[in-house]
Amino acid sequence: MAQGIATGWTNWAGNQSARPSRMVAPGSAGELGDVLRQAAGEGRTVKAVGSGHSFTSIASAGDGVLIRPDGLQAVRELDRAAGRVTVESGLPLSALNRLLTAAGLSLTNMGDIEVQTVAGATSTGTHGTGRDSGSLAAQIKALEIVLADGSVQQCSPTENPELFQGARLGLGALGVVTALTFGVEPAFLLKAHEMPMTFDQVLEGFDDFTAVNEHFEFYWFPHTDRCSTKRNNRSQGPAAPLPAFKAWLDDDFLSNTVWEGACRVGRRFPNTVPAITGLASRAWSERTYTDVAYKVFTSPRTVRFTEMEYAVPRAAAVPVLRELKALVERSDWRISFPVEVRTAPADDLWLSTASGRDTVYIAVHLYRGTPEQGYFTEVERLMTAHQGRPHWGKLHTRDAEYLAAAYPHFGDFTALRDKVDPGRLFANDYLRRVLGA
Repeated sequence: MAQGIATGWTNWAGNQSARPSRMVAPGSAGELGDVLRQAAGEGRTVKAVGSGHSFTSIASAGDGVLIRPDGLQAVRELDRAAGRVTVESGLPLSALNRLLTAAGLSLTNMGDIEVQTVAGATSTGTHGTGRDSGSLAAQIKALEIVLADGSVQQCSPTENPELFQGARLGLGALGVVTALTFGVEPAFLLKAHEMPMTFDQVLEGFDDFTAVNEHFEFYWFPHTDRCSTKRNNRSQGPAAPLPAFKAWLDDDFLSNTVWEGACRVGRRFPNTVPAITGLASRAWSERTYTDVAYKVFTSPRTVRFTEMEYAVPRAAAVPVLRELKALVERSDWRISFPVEVRTAPADDLWLSTASGRDTVYIAVHLYRGTPEQGYFTEVERLMTAHQGRPHWGKLHTRDAEYLAAAYPHFGDFTALRDKVDPGRLFANDYLRRVLGA
């Protein structure tokens, strides 16, 4: 039976919280259906939450019912021959990665953290960087979803295809996803080459870097002319991972412990931020290593922040980045966190930020508790001037009117929502803003 949990929920960043009427952790799709029918009978809304790594209020249940992922973490099927794995929606990506590695398999691509649940990550459009491979949602081959009437639906390109098309990246607006089938492939190694470059060097070579490398990304440190670049490409091996001490020193101690302290100093004494970012940009040295894919894709992240990310058309990326740098340079802002830049190919998901166009993602961050200073506001103004689409799980102020013009299949999605949730059991303030009433 679904387990009742004490109420009170806060997201990872600490900028969103909720006091739902109750929280429950169903242990099956059938139990979840009972929860939904009961909530509907009480006139309450329902929202499902993952690990809380969205910065928006997309998972806020208000005074409704919050569905926790704890009871839905089983591995249902692993089919090596077919290259598929079916897992329940609450399974963390970290557990999925280790399961696949033990079986000699891997996801094709993923983002840079692995703490999200599989449904939370896919439902908000979590992505990594890739020349040819897209987001986690683009790797879904089938799914199971419980609709507002409590019915359990199986979806794939051949079974409930319209629902499948919308629910792969559904924002939690169509129902509660309870299981996902991912396409997987034989495990592979990635060779990572990280090196510092100047801002101009990166932008002048951006087309070549993204064409030649399977995965290219970079960080630009505001108040400096310096970037840290990363190229990930498949390797025949042998594996040559970072020595344990080196990995701890660079990716944990320096990137988290020391960085946390530096951010605290910058928050308290803003005038020190340019010096801090200057030192930080020089702390990133060149290094090369080869390891299993998920260990190269992902890194530990313990320093808490808030984030805004926009997807812009591939052709607009370099002009936008130059404008962003100029914007920072002529402002009084003090920005300690680097700007992150990644790429993705066009896909066919209705609400994917890469829907129908090759895309570059530009993400800006602020250390927790840092005044906004107008930074996010002006960055958003710049991104929307270039047809930017906001990441669904990261801070933005766009509404349904803007988004309807930004997504060619926005109307298809909202029509599907009208069909499967006419009573808006899964609505909240965020969804009303971005999808309409």
